[in-house]
Amino acid sequence: MLKKLLIIDDEVAICRTLQIYFKSQSFEVHIAHDAQTGEKLASIVNPHVIILDICMPGKSGLELLPSLKSQLPDSHIIMVTAFHDMENTIEAMQQGADEYIHKPIDLNEINTAVNRAMMVCARKRKDIITINNVELNHENQKKMVGGSKAMLEVFKTIGRIARTPTTVLITGESGTGKEMAARAIHTSSQTPKGPFVAINCAAMVENLIESEMFGHMKGAFTGAICNQLGKFELANGGTIFLDEIGELSQTLQAKLLRVLQEKEYTPIGGKETKHTTARVLSATNRNLLEEVKAGRFREDLYYRLQVINLNMPPLRERKEELFQLISVLLAQINSQLNRNVTQLTKEVMVAFQKYSWPGNIRELENLLTKAVTITHGSIISLDLLPQLINDDRNICIFTEDVEPQKDRTVQKNEDTLMDIEKRHVIKVLTQTNWHKGKSCELLGVSRPRLQRLIIQYSLQQPRS
Repeated sequence: MLKKLLIIDDEVAICRTLQIYFKSQSFEVHIAHDAQTGEKLASIVNPHVIILDICMPGKSGLELLPSLKSQLPDSHIIMVTAFHDMENTIEAMQQGADEYIHKPIDLNEINTAVNRAMMVCARKRKDIITINNVELNHENQKKMVGGSKAMLEVFKTIGRIARTPTTVLITGESGTGKEMAARAIHTSSQTPKGPFVAINCAAMVENLIESEMFGHMKGAFTGAICNQLGKFELANGGTIFLDEIGELSQTLQAKLLRVLQEKEYTPIGGKETKHTTARVLSATNRNLLEEVKAGRFREDLYYRLQVINLNMPPLRERKEELFQLISVLLAQINSQLNRNVTQLTKEVMVAFQKYSWPGNIRELENLLTKAVTITHGSIISLDLLPQLINDDRNICIFTEDVEPQKDRTVQKNEDTLMDIEKRHVIKVLTQTNWHKGKSCELLGVSRPRLQRLIIQYSLQQPRS
């Protein structure tokens, strides 16, 4: 591959020195001493690497940078400057610079930066996969995708149960798309135009969840300054989806049981009994039967909830759908971030296929979002992904409170999955400096689930 380098700097001596040096390294070197000439040369030459000075007469390097990135998204740009100020550094990186080097230029430093850029370019241009362009609309942004045998069974089950009024318990690990399955049931039901109302039972304290579910009357408690309708009332004529149902307290379990049995409830502080016509769908990443045996979940409620059980397969069991999932997710992410990232290197797809995806589709979406955010071009390469995805140990953890099965991936020394899970949780907590929000995101679990893992493995945050 012919290596092309463009140097844009008003200092003739520096340009001449770099030209002689990089020509000796088999580069085709082009020189411009101002931004206007540099911009024209860039469009003609299409260089792999651009060395761009910040301070030049007329248009500065910082002013030229956005135009170069737009014109040549896959060219690597190395900014150079004699000024060591934070503002310019931050602005250069925000505008898309790949590297930032101070003058006087150290040839070893600039050589390392240029060669690193060339390695990335060579890797990107050698094996590129272009992602199919998915046209987004309001409907398909919330539509499930998949062609695996496991997902076809899910679709068939939804087809059989959607038009019946029975309650459905959707089970599966965190991040497998349980809410999307609930929405699919709703849109295929006899009341698709009715409301779809979701409650995350793990996101609020007990008294707030009760108020959210059933509403409250003015003066029922401190802060109740007016009457408020509950989600069951708002969901009349449609569907109510209770996510993380396993997190409900015993008190609320009893009240929910009454709703399922009698189709009626009473708002907090109210005397009038209200009736609901909403269909109830619920979801959990916990093994509710084990919770029943442990006395933490009511047996009668469990059987009421799971008249029909729909289990969502984990991503590691439907890897043949990765390309399809990436196509849809990238289209959504590009739309949200106003980007146009449509290519992956083959290395990325190989790594994705090898990875065990403990956080499932949510983890895939988070990784793609981060990669799209930080890439300067239209390609996602392996260097944009965190070390977690590059770990060749192929760690596989449970995001459910169930006993590990023997046929799961284990390390060669025959550690149990609980050992692997513990090490993985410790690694992520350490990596995020015990930031629980970021840790939940990387692990693909809810905050209550993370807290249970911390207690289960007796983990303690190191003192500063």
